[in-house]
Amino acid sequence: MQLYPLKFQPVYKERIWGGQKLAKAFGKDIPQGQKIGESWELADLAEGKSMVKAGPLAGQTIAEIIERFGSKAVMGIENYSPPFPLLIKILDAEDVLSVQVHPDGPTCQRMGKGNLKTECWYIIAAESGACIYKGLKKGVTREQFAKAIADGNVEELLIKVLVNVGECHFLPAGTVHAIGAGLLIAEIQTPSDTTYRVFDWNRVDPASGKGRQLHIEDSLESIHFEHDPAALSVSDSGMLVDCEFFKVEKCVKTDGEVSFASGKMSVLMFIEGSGIISGPGEQTEFAKGDCLMLPAEIDCQMKCNDSCTYLNITI
Repeated sequence: MQLYPLKFQPVYKERIWGGQKLAKAFGKDIPQGQKIGESWELADLAEGKSMVKAGPLAGQTIAEIIERFGSKAVMGIENYSPPFPLLIKILDAEDVLSVQVHPDGPTCQRMGKGNLKTECWYIIAAESGACIYKGLKKGVTREQFAKAIADGNVEELLIKVLVNVGECHFLPAGTVHAIGAGLLIAEIQTPSDTTYRVFDWNRVDPASGKGRQLHIEDSLESIHFEHDPAALSVSDSGMLVDCEFFKVEKCVKTDGEVSFASGKMSVLMFIEGSGIISGPGEQTEFAKGDCLMLPAEIDCQMKCNDSCTYLNITI
């Protein structure tokens, strides 16, 4: 059996801030009546594992495929240690997310827990006036931020950014952040679900009648207060992100075929368009909202039915 272009079955996550836009925007078969905030398109964590959707390998997880074929054939790398090095999601922020932070590697080591998480957000759709919160205003100290948490005025110290469709915002580990309401976002990140919630807008969880758990001390330990806000990049074309963990390139194809040579794995997240990707002996159809992995071992050709916009994600 050979590897071929792999499309995965999403793993849906209900969130207090989620909605039903994933069905409307991408035709995803999400549970009706639930607030689905996250569609894990490619995941290899205990909290969710993607399975191949179609073809001879249907039903197998990423981990099983890597064990069967080897990390060199699948990812183009050797000396591999699980989990799979990417976690790719689509987020439906019907309501504002909590103010939170993810730790970096040294912080995890110092605290003796957690996994580093660096991420980026590609804005797929945005309602008028939609925003994100991205970093602290210049000069904010740990003491000032701790006082703002106690006083309930955290928002005053955050950098509020109005966003536009097509932008990609990079958020390295240690950046305090929040996603505002009315946004549909593709999130590319390292494989971690370690999240420290520092403020939740005084929101009450309908399921429990209480506020959600906060992680104030863990957050204060994880935030990089020395970060220069101007260093948090934003891009809307070409190479969107090029960091030590992953690269994200925005591609637009209007006609003809696109070839992907063997030797390097590509993960394609389709924002617009549809078509077929052909590999050795197998063809895999795609539509907007799909996420496909092109294993490193094989050559692939992509034919779009119409104009395609997609993110090409590599490690």
